[in-house]
Amino acid sequence: MEGFHQKPNIYVGEVNIKVKNLDNALTFYQNIMGFQVLEKTERKAALTTDGKTTLVTLEQPENVIPKEGRMSGLYHFAILLPSRADLSVFLRHFLGTGYPLGAADHYVSEALYINDPDGNGIEVYRDRPSKEWTWKNGLVDMATEELDGNSILAESDAEWNGLPAGTVMGHIHLHVGDLQKAEEFYTKGLGFEVVSHYPQALFLSTGRYHHHIAINTWQGVGAPTPPQNSVGLNWYTLVFPDEAARETALQQLQQLGSSVQKETDYFVVSDPSGNQIRLVI
Repeated sequence: MEGFHQKPNIYVGEVNIKVKNLDNALTFYQNIMGFQVLEKTERKAALTTDGKTTLVTLEQPENVIPKEGRMSGLYHFAILLPSRADLSVFLRHFLGTGYPLGAADHYVSEALYINDPDGNGIEVYRDRPSKEWTWKNGLVDMATEELDGNSILAESDAEWNGLPAGTVMGHIHLHVGDLQKAEEFYTKGLGFEVVSHYPQALFLSTGRYHHHIAINTWQGVGAPTPPQNSVGLNWYTLVFPDEAARETALQQLQQLGSSVQKETDYFVVSDPSGNQIRLVI
């Protein structure tokens, strides 16, 4: 795996998801997805692949309500596997569960698409080597083509033992209500660059990755922020390489008029559509 999810880049570290029933969600995330539980309380569970780093946290809010349509929030979070062989093992396991999935070849990556029992979107993918990506005028060539599943399955016959330890949070894809305002927030505020366009969607990254963040208005222009107790995205983290890089982003966010709140060891800000972000180092 290449170094797009480490210094000096800014990247997504952890995603916190709200679910209706924690025990039911854990059955899916452990048995179907292959996560391990790092910590668990009555209403929260931290999930890991290496026994040390939390990639996904599940929370069951008080008076939780189901996910509603035509809202801003999570489209999917994306789990990046270390290799195509790992994707092969995952795909074979997943087909054996009978759980529904989608699939696509995006030129830069090969991806599987899943919804958890609450309708939270998940992508599981592997990157093609970056030397195989095509760039033109600062934009990377991506598309949605049919995935060659048989070729992936032929890559490995190894036994399934859950998600491999080298798995990282590859990116997050968000529904927003105003694409232009969201673009300004993520580029002028947080320092990301637009690297690809798609109908009603933008893909953004640092360090010439194909995308660490994607935003779209596929739920409709002006899509409202969901209720706080609704199933869906609670927050996600952006990992900065150092204090200086984070401080630069904080100053830029304040110049845009974004409200930034300081917590003990991180800062909290929301994008213009209410997607909450924790800025960490």
